[in-house]
Amino acid sequence: MSVFKFKQFEVAQDQCAQKIGTDAILLGAWADPKEQPFSILDIGTGTGVIALIMAQRFSSAQVDAIEIDDAAFEQATFNFENSLYGDRLFCYHASFQEFYHEVEERYDLIISNPPFFDGNLERDDQIVDQKRQQARFDDALPFEELVYGVYQLLENDGTFACIIPSDREEAFLKITDHFQLVPVRKTYVKGTADAPVKRVLIEFRFRACLPVRQESEKTTSNLPTVISHLIIEKSRHDYTDDYVNLTKDFYLKM
Repeated sequence: MSVFKFKQFEVAQDQCAQKIGTDAILLGAWADPKEQPFSILDIGTGTGVIALIMAQRFSSAQVDAIEIDDAAFEQATFNFENSLYGDRLFCYHASFQEFYHEVEERYDLIISNPPFFDGNLERDDQIVDQKRQQARFDDALPFEELVYGVYQLLENDGTFACIIPSDREEAFLKITDHFQLVPVRKTYVKGTADAPVKRVLIEFRFRACLPVRQESEKTTSNLPTVISHLIIEKSRHDYTDDYVNLTKDFYLKM
């Protein structure tokens, strides 16, 4: 069995098409809701690693996860049950569309590392595993349906956190804006100082619940987005202080 060991839990990943990657760890460590969340939802949990990070970080939270793939669902459930937080973790075997149509509960924090390659793009012929294609491409969960489901399930004062490719940010923000979700924090991620930005971490809240900055007696506007940048490595396996500080509570050898 392929097992990835963290400081406080282990994650079996041999049955999952998409293995544990930097994106998931970054998102789990980076998400920073306004207040301590008591209900968290991880959309497309895969191995369950983000949900496990949430359970470690927020000791009072019930963490629900959703996974459509049979094998990944079984593996996430196994990982949850064999963790210190098994009594606070639960995985639903369903599509997100099925979930948000049937569930009435709302969540303080919704988090997702979604399939993010555009389903209209040509597939990589080297990826012959259909389950891996499903985990990578957004046919099963287009951004429009992801955001609509978040709109349905997020508490009015809740937080939605996700990680997406930087080249799809503009399109994603048009969708979130339609559903009154405003980016309050962004971090642009680069592998090294000389590399291009490939990912952006974004945190959203509903526009109606944001504090308002008084510009003058006649005009008001929502507070601006807080923008930062993160470089992962100085050189191969030589990590930056920012990356170490962000992830050191989780990685075994940080």
